Amino acid sequence: MRKSIVCTILFCLILTAFGDVLEGLVVKVSDGDTITVLDASKTQHRVRLNGIDAPESHQAFGRVSRHALSELVANRKVRVEYSKKDQYGRILGDVFVGTLAVNLEMVKRGMAWHYVHFAKDNMELARAEAEARRQKLGLWVEPNPIPPWDFRRTKKQDSNNKPTSKVAP
Repeated sequence: MRKSIVCTILFCLILTAFGDVLEGLVVKVSDGDTITVLDASKTQHRVRLNGIDAPESHQAFGRVSRHALSELVANRKVRVEYSKKDQYGRILGDVFVGTLAVNLEMVKRGMAWHYVHFAKDNMELARAEAEARRQKLGLWVEPNPIPPWDFRRTKKQDSNNKPTSKVAP
């Protein structure tokens, strides 16, 4: 009896260490790093591709990046391996179509940055970005592409510095 309890606890710890898996159909591609997956129970899950950051929609290469992700995953069955959610409740996951690692593929094609702030130990993403830069693929054709995190910060600062109009009494 005691042995089976120990085995059960160990099994649960192993499952927790590796995270969860979501399988389903991609029903929406929001941008170059966010998708919506419909699972077998018809529940939709927003998924943010882990370790990458794609250009914002209104940023240079934003639409191109979204289109590239759509070509890889739209209306396809995917497997998402994850262990946590972000501050917006989205699953942070590694997305696979068959054996194709979609997060890595987006970086390889120059459609997203390796998001070092959140995935500094991912050497595969680092090498993929360095190679895409070297070959001037995708967004790297630009001499100095603006990382999305800088673009967002600039937009936020701009909106905070807008003058407010006051109506005279």
